[in-house]
Amino acid sequence: MQNEEMYQLLIKMKEGDQQAFHTVYDATYKDIYRTVSFLVDHQQDREDIMNEIYMQMWTSLANYDTNRPFHFWLHGLVIRQVQRFRVKSWRRFRIFERIRAFSREESYWDQHTALMDGTNQMISQSIRKLTDKQRTVIIFRFFHDYTLEEIATLLDIPLGTVKSRYHAGLQALRKNLGNLPLERMEKINDYRTQNP
Repeated sequence: MQNEEMYQLLIKMKEGDQQAFHTVYDATYKDIYRTVSFLVDHQQDREDIMNEIYMQMWTSLANYDTNRPFHFWLHGLVIRQVQRFRVKSWRRFRIFERIRAFSREESYWDQHTALMDGTNQMISQSIRKLTDKQRTVIIFRFFHDYTLEEIATLLDIPLGTVKSRYHAGLQALRKNLGNLPLERMEKINDYRTQNP
């Protein structure tokens, strides 16, 4: 979807046009779901977060600055909702720690086509093994092509922190994947260019 077309839809959404919302939702859902899938392991949690993201998008669109890229603003909503989920999840984890030790919920990591379409499974599994903080930086760097400076702005953390998470994440990926040239991560980049 072209920027001008998106801009017109956002104006209509601000006026309360639900059809414009559905069009924006359809245009962004796959990309946002893939990002959330890399950041959150369980299917039901992903769906809950996706609902929250789009509800937040609808209710806070009046705060969107049209001089900034829409996808950047939307990814900011993703980060905030994932962080809120993690706070809630930590509380749940402490309560249900013993139950989870005995019966782990099956992960749908490799089953959802929006997540796995064309992405090298070995790379995906290695990204999943990163810490949440490293994974977030790596996903926004490689899947969304943000600069480290933009990621720092998006996460509202210092640039040095982003750089250290990025380099630690790359180092962990290299360790898990052997000699794969991750600076290019060609399979991921190929996927991203074929599926904008």
